[in-house]
Amino acid sequence: MHIEELTRKASLDFLAGRRFGRIACANQSQPYITPFNFAYHDLHIYSFSTVGRKIEWLRANPLACVEVDEIANPREWTSVIVFGRYEELTKTVDGQTARELAYKLLHQHQLWWEPGYSKTILHGEARPLDPVYYRLSIDEINGHRATPK
Repeated sequence: MHIEELTRKASLDFLAGRRFGRIACANQSQPYITPFNFAYHDLHIYSFSTVGRKIEWLRANPLACVEVDEIANPREWTSVIVFGRYEELTKTVDGQTARELAYKLLHQHQLWWEPGYSKTILHGEARPLDPVYYRLSIDEINGHRATPK
């Protein structure tokens, strides 16, 4: 097997062609990772969720990491890692344009609201389904691709 590092452009192109990945955050030295749907546009990753552990932790510590991959088999895969900063897109005048862009980008794909808007039971009670749109600014991106030799 041969593993090569992707260029920044190749990593961004790979990210732009995907809609599903994993987002990681941390709170008091405890990491947390969860799957999410997203859309890439202009050095930002846009997504949608409801308030839960991920959003609470990102509000407390806006540093986040995203992993997106495509695995054909153990010897053929591509993986891209993004380090970025969380920004909640509020319903204020300043946030409205970004919220509309997030909705437009996400809405282009089927089931764009899952898993973020799925009914979830937390501590024995249904989580409120109040929408939270957010974006991650891309501070750093890198990727690797494995191919058979």
